[in-house]
Amino acid sequence: MRNRGNGGAGGLSWAAVVLTGIVALYIALVAFGNITDFGTNQAYVRHVLAMDTTFKDPDLMWRAITSHSVQDAAYVGIIAWESVAALVLVTATAVGALRRGSGGAAARRLATTGLLMMLLLFGAGFWAIGGEWFAMWQSKAWNGVEAAVRNFLMTGVVLLVVQLSGKSAPAPRSGKSGKSGK
Repeated sequence: MRNRGNGGAGGLSWAAVVLTGIVALYIALVAFGNITDFGTNQAYVRHVLAMDTTFKDPDLMWRAITSHSVQDAAYVGIIAWESVAALVLVTATAVGALRRGSGGAAARRLATTGLLMMLLLFGAGFWAIGGEWFAMWQSKAWNGVEAAVRNFLMTGVVLLVVQLSGKSAPAPRSGKSGKSGK
């Protein structure tokens, strides 16, 4: 994630590596927690999908998924997604920190992939589908919209830093504008 020849990009490249590493650590701990304490967030996913703590508006309740098998499959899918995102982001962090050869571009590609996975999980999965489709925002006990938005925004900022770290600075101007002084 290093950009040679750009005085300020070295610091920005390191910021991209560190921020990617923080997101990698975060999602790895989330996945680890979900694997080792399966039941806690299993209950969360079940309640959100069942819509059993929402306002129970008949116009929305047809969306509810009450099959424990389907709910658990969704939860296992979430854990798998988190685990793959963690692996991709850990790899991006390692490649970016080592900075060997074309490692900067490879690290940015990996970081971008992992961060997009996070944006899909928290933006599309929890915020849009959980929050709106399954009306999670209506639940006092099982409302994860605020956490989803926080994770989505944090990840978006990191993605911007990663992308900016790969941009080259414009070439210095020679002082001649090419226009006549008249």
